[in-house]
Order: sequence, then C-alpha cells, then structure tokens
Amino acid sequence: AEPSPDRAVLLRKDAHVRWLTTVAIAGTSMEPALRSGDWWLVQRTRAVRPGDVIAFWEPGRVDLLAVKRVHHAQADGWWVLGDSAQSSIDSRQYGAVAPDAVLGRLVMRVRRSSGGVSGRS
Repeated sequence: AEPSPDRAVLLRKDAHVRWLTTVAIAGTSMEPALRSGDWWLVQRTRAVRPGDVIAFWEPGRVDLLAVKRVHHAQADGWWVLGDSAQSSIDSRQYGAVAPDAVLGRLVMRVRRSSGGVSGRS
C-alpha cells in the first residue's frame, strides 16, 4: 500500500550495524529539510532533545514509522511537529510520543531523492 502523502513515513531498511539504520522518507510533512525519496542514516537512541529530527513509532499505529522534529518534552513523552505544519499529522493530532516509541535520530542524509550524497540540512 502507498503511504499517505501527508505523513513523513519512513520505510525501514535495516543496516548491519545494530546502532545504525537507514530510512527512506515518503511524504511532504518535513519539507523543505527532508524530501520524499531522501535516504537518511538514523542513530538508534532514545537520547533526543528539542530540535532533533527523530524516527518513532506513531502513537496508535505500531506499524507506522514516522519522522518529525522534537519540539519539547512533556511529562508523558516528546511533543513532535512536522516542519510543514499544513501537511503534517503530528502531536497536535495524536499527543506526545512515548520515549520507548523512539527509534532514533536522523544524523545524516546519505542520498537525495535526485541522487548524490549530502550532509545534514
């Protein structure tokens, strides 16, 4: 099934290193920093802070790995928002993301959707 265009859904491709993985971005909610088709390296960690872009299991959708920017911490987890508010489904709809739902933070773009290798935006 095709991912919804209004979500920055990540398609997981496991790396051989346990603490790293790569993901492909699908959707427009994190534009312009992350574009659909971009591949990113994710450092598997739950140690995140405001401003980090994280990959996490979306609340209520354990089958959906999503990516958003951490806005702030709350008592029950992280408040996350998409960079493109008008096309983002984020904490404004589903609330805080529990710390144990966090897969890690995006650390480097490894391939732009049009090709090439680039560092973090």
